[in-house]
Amino acid sequence: MSESSMPNWEKRFRAPRVSLPDWALDAPDRALFVSNATGTYELYAWDRATGEQRQVTDRPNGTTDGALSPDGAWIWWFDDKDGDEFGVWRRQPFEGGEDELAAPGLEPSYPAGLALARDGRTAVVGRSTDEEGTTLHVSREGEAPVEFYRHHESAYVGDLSHDGTLIAIEHTEHGDAMHSALRVLRQDGTPVAELDDTKGGAEELGLEVLGFAPVDGDTRLLIGHQRRGRWEPLVWDVATGEETDLVLDLPGDVSAEWYPDGSALLVAHGFEARSELFRYDLGTGELTPIPTPPGSVSGATARPDGSVEFLWSSAAEPPTVRSTTGKVVLDPPGMRCPGSVPVEDVWVEGPGGLVHALIQKPAGATGPLPTVFDLHGGPTWHDSDSFAAGPAAWVDHGYAVVRINYRGSTGYGRAWTDALKHRVGLIELEDVAAVREWAVSSGLADPERLVLTGGSWGGYLTLLGLGTQPDAWTLGIAVVPVGDYVTAYHDEMESLKAMDRTLLGGTPEEVPERYEASSPLTYVDQVKVPVYISAGVNDPRCPIRQVENYVGRLAARGATHEVYRYDAGHGSLVVDERIKQVGLEMDFANRHLPNGGASGG
Repeated sequence: MSESSMPNWEKRFRAPRVSLPDWALDAPDRALFVSNATGTYELYAWDRATGEQRQVTDRPNGTTDGALSPDGAWIWWFDDKDGDEFGVWRRQPFEGGEDELAAPGLEPSYPAGLALARDGRTAVVGRSTDEEGTTLHVSREGEAPVEFYRHHESAYVGDLSHDGTLIAIEHTEHGDAMHSALRVLRQDGTPVAELDDTKGGAEELGLEVLGFAPVDGDTRLLIGHQRRGRWEPLVWDVATGEETDLVLDLPGDVSAEWYPDGSALLVAHGFEARSELFRYDLGTGELTPIPTPPGSVSGATARPDGSVEFLWSSAAEPPTVRSTTGKVVLDPPGMRCPGSVPVEDVWVEGPGGLVHALIQKPAGATGPLPTVFDLHGGPTWHDSDSFAAGPAAWVDHGYAVVRINYRGSTGYGRAWTDALKHRVGLIELEDVAAVREWAVSSGLADPERLVLTGGSWGGYLTLLGLGTQPDAWTLGIAVVPVGDYVTAYHDEMESLKAMDRTLLGGTPEEVPERYEASSPLTYVDQVKVPVYISAGVNDPRCPIRQVENYVGRLAARGATHEVYRYDAGHGSLVVDERIKQVGLEMDFANRHLPNGGASGG
């Protein structure tokens, strides 16, 4: 199909796009980014001094997990099998050449963090397996890896100090996978400092590693904390124990990273589905806005010259990598990505407080419209005013799209995010029901043409919602979902087992009634509407066996359903495959909604 005859919804998937380039600390002209330029998302090296770009990886199912060594000499990338997320780290020279095992001696695993030292020959590698739990290792070129940490609960390599002597890790040894504690260790595993906000208070609070100061001999570690009910940054000197609290007059969640000289912080502020940037001077305490258009910044970095580069988009405008110098940093050649329509904000009174929803509808359209309720994954994530080709495709075809930041979503305070415990899935769907009622009563949504859909956690909520709210929806489209929570628990990767134990208060054997109440399989016989399910056969997050269990129950009673299985993991990095999946979803809706759904596109 030629570009001139290709529909806009398909162009949005095919148009080349790039990630925010990651640059080498000691060689800032060397950068690494991800692009779909070949039709599959792969890693690319970019020499900014010469302008030369080179494709680094080339695998049938794509590659997005990579890192550039601080000296710019090596590109590390994670090699798994067909999206199963279980594999080994490989590396190749920045200039190109043969791939080699990056950490010989370490068996395949799920990744649990990576930090590369400035000496070019030392790395800290995190591993996770069902049998061993988490193990962390120091890998030096030409030597056998040395294990310095092991625990059956989840842990993660946070960062390595500028001189390579200190390792900051996040761990959940206390058993709460939603709230990490921090520990700083030397390379031989001896402890230096510990910070744990999960102890001593009425509520457990989380901490996260944001990065060591990029200065030799500097023992300051930038961390995130939740002590005032939201994420905020704090500077912790791990040698002296001194904590420098940064009280910023910003209403939402706040994160930060260092400027390259360690004198200031690049602050990212997220509030009500949008984000903005600031520069915070550590010497004066001055907070200076960095101009960004209204929308969402999905990544930002401060360069050695003091400029800031950021990846920005809005629901209406496709992503671009911009700079405070006024230039577009990295503009992929080829087909241009069509825009879409802006979002409208709606606040709906729900059982747990006001629920924020983002609404898109065809330009000039008036309701009632066939409406897609597109539920985000996570659950600890959120929808934002950022560009998304999937919702835009539905809008092109005449649908309204409603996205809901239900309880469990990030960006609305710790209490909102932590509200899920024990009544998992059911709480989120109470918020979805409140927004559905608003959408119908306001005249936006046609009650006879309501599609419930989502991917990952959103796919799980879709199947759960079809069973617990059987009269509310016209059809359901579940992408890489959980359908049988107990089987999913036993088959999924260990880090997700830990999250489920936290959310539900134990294993399926310890709290069977909670898993039963939260499992879509419990309610499958109550589903009244057509169901479409797509699943990756190598998915370690929402494994295929539990999907088959749910589908088997639908089939046993002759329920209308269709299943699409594809040879990848938790989603696909291949553009043709993604277009195929979206086309199948829209075709299913048009065949099963009254009056053929909608038109357009």
